[in-house]
Amino acid sequence: MNEERPILRLSAVTKRFGGMTAIDDLSFDVRRGSRTALIGPNGAGKTTVFNVVTGAVAIDGGQVFVDGEDITRIPPRRRIRHGVARSFQNVRLMPHLSTLENVMVGQHCRNGGLRGTLQPVNLVPRNRWREAARAALADASLEQYAGLTVKNLPYGVQKRVEVVRAMMAQPRLLLLDEPAAGLNSAETAALQTLLQRICVGGAVTLLVVEHDMHFVGALCDAVVVLDFGRKIAEGTPAEVRADARVQEIYLGTPISDATERRHARSA
Repeated sequence: MNEERPILRLSAVTKRFGGMTAIDDLSFDVRRGSRTALIGPNGAGKTTVFNVVTGAVAIDGGQVFVDGEDITRIPPRRRIRHGVARSFQNVRLMPHLSTLENVMVGQHCRNGGLRGTLQPVNLVPRNRWREAARAALADASLEQYAGLTVKNLPYGVQKRVEVVRAMMAQPRLLLLDEPAAGLNSAETAALQTLLQRICVGGAVTLLVVEHDMHFVGALCDAVVVLDFGRKIAEGTPAEVRADARVQEIYLGTPISDATERRHARSA
């Protein structure tokens, strides 16, 4: 493993939807072992970047590299084997299953064939997949919810369960789409603790889309800022906060002034 090589590199990536350019000649690196935030106004292209990295959408130009390997043309179902996993802005757990069963579903990508795919959710009470899921829940301080049906859990707990499920794929790069959205302060603090624990040792790199700048400042050590699908700034949270263009577009300008400027640029 090359410690100097970025875990993720986007090189001149462009993605269009009809006449709209969602990502425009975008290039940036994510340092291995970092906790990097991808921020910007609504419509800046952040979730499209996630969809590009995971292969949910094909790009119109450029390349995507994970750990130095070009995955641009690799199908989505195979990208998780290259160490890429993600969560979604809206919780996508299976509401009728228990917490433990949801976490076990996250193990399916590590199995081959139909039998292997079904193995994590079989009825053997103490198979190794079930025990691994229990251990993951315990490590995340969620073991008390193992037998409860997910739909009955508080929203903040569901968010953490989704992270644990994603981690069962043993990713090297974990993409989290607005993980703190809808959480209260206590739930946000619990999520932050979980993510910091996941990243201990540097084996897992985080790329986080998030609007909560307090959360970003507390969790992340690097920030990439997008606007209209282009990178406008990158650096540490402190450097980005001090950037005049970021303040104008995203952080510091009054809403009315910012709206007028964005309308003027799009006219």
